[in-house]
Amino acid sequence: MDPVRVRFAPSPTGALHIGGLRTALYNYLLARKTGGQFILRIEDTDQKRYVEGAEAYIQEALQWCGLETDESPAQGGPHDPYRQSERREKYQAEVHRLLQTDKAYYAFDTPEELESARDKAGGTFKYDAATRGRMRNSLSLPATEVDKLLAENIPRVVRLLVEPGQSVHIKDVVRGDVTFSTDELDDKVLMKADGLPTYHLANVVDDHDMRITHVIRGEEWLSSTAHHVLLYHAFDWVEDMPVFAHLPLILKPTGKGKLSKRDGQKLGIPVFPLSWEAENLEGFRERGFHPQAVLNFLAFLGWNPGTEQEIFSLEGLVEAFSLDNVGKSGARFDFDKAQWFNQQYISEQPAEELIPHIHKALSPLADGESADRLQKMAELYKSRVRTYPEFRNQLLYLYQAPDGYDEKVIRKKWKPNVATVFSELVDAYRNQSDWTPDGIKATTTAFMERHELGFGAVLPHLRNGIAGTGNGPGAFDMLHLLGQEESVARLEKAVEEWNA
Repeated sequence: MDPVRVRFAPSPTGALHIGGLRTALYNYLLARKTGGQFILRIEDTDQKRYVEGAEAYIQEALQWCGLETDESPAQGGPHDPYRQSERREKYQAEVHRLLQTDKAYYAFDTPEELESARDKAGGTFKYDAATRGRMRNSLSLPATEVDKLLAENIPRVVRLLVEPGQSVHIKDVVRGDVTFSTDELDDKVLMKADGLPTYHLANVVDDHDMRITHVIRGEEWLSSTAHHVLLYHAFDWVEDMPVFAHLPLILKPTGKGKLSKRDGQKLGIPVFPLSWEAENLEGFRERGFHPQAVLNFLAFLGWNPGTEQEIFSLEGLVEAFSLDNVGKSGARFDFDKAQWFNQQYISEQPAEELIPHIHKALSPLADGESADRLQKMAELYKSRVRTYPEFRNQLLYLYQAPDGYDEKVIRKKWKPNVATVFSELVDAYRNQSDWTPDGIKATTTAFMERHELGFGAVLPHLRNGIAGTGNGPGAFDMLHLLGQEESVARLEKAVEEWNA
């Protein structure tokens, strides 16, 4: 496949939804697989919805995930500028060309006139070939009146002239052949009264100018593509029209309906890569996710490699990715699966990389803790957490004695044959000189052999006594990490309580 030029073109209207990040990922993967370019373009022509800080948020989210751009507002490129609000003169020139070739027209309708038309139509008004003759535009008004309105700078918009009775064919990589009838389409506004373009015009002009070869975006934009194809024809740019690929929706955890930020608030799950403080919305990063785990999870929301493999590095995703393996059906957002992916990544991280995460999770308890001990914590527990903050619950016993015990373990395993002799093991621990995992194991094994006990009859009580749980990593490692004096004290107290 020839090198592609693809773009991720979000609007800075708030936090970047996780679906937008998936779109960026798929564009990035195709660019890197073909040796092409991945471009970030900010579509900020809707100034009424512009949110301060949103563009910086988008760039930070891409950087956190490792999706490096080749051209962007921050780094520039051969097609500067990459913010649509800075390309106004280009759009005005192209609109003028459409007006000169009778592919577009002026419309002078006031908001009140449009509202009246909608009311008369029962709320289903469509500005098109059937209605434009009744409205105030350069097609229905005498040329002298149009000239007068323009000379007086009366507010107006520019609309695309959509001819009825035609078919618009779209060959979509994901959807296959899609056809729209122009009878279903309205005369879309291309230039607003404030002189800024709408999404439709700016999108097509920029994609053409920036030599975009593939437009990969969410399926919600499929219906707009008909107008975009008409614009390519109107500009006589058909030979340069990009390949379209409309990605399936990301669905709610129930599988019904599109995932929204409200679902995140309602269900307590992140639906943004980073937290968005303006609305107090938590992101994957702040929930303790590895960025590559997030990308791995997102890649599978609509794409399948065609094999049983699930864990991919970013480089592996690049090698395996193909638009041909993107499905049409919506993909359910399974947060449990996201946590599973994250657990796999954390368990494979070098222990030294986890030290800052453990320190943060245990702060302020671990303030002043040695790097060597923090690394031992990481080695012992990294396969037992799904997110970085979970290190706190797992390791809290090292700083606080348990305020209760696992009653199920006591009920099922604290049998008389164990209860009557367990203090002997605690005494052996108190007098032990070699407090290493191997030394603790040797002492424990000798005790079990003397009393004909198995590991299953003893080890759960060691964990329960020092940490309040029957589960955990190796009991001898836990005892070693806690320390001899504290371990003995806790076990003595536990035996006293369990035998009471």
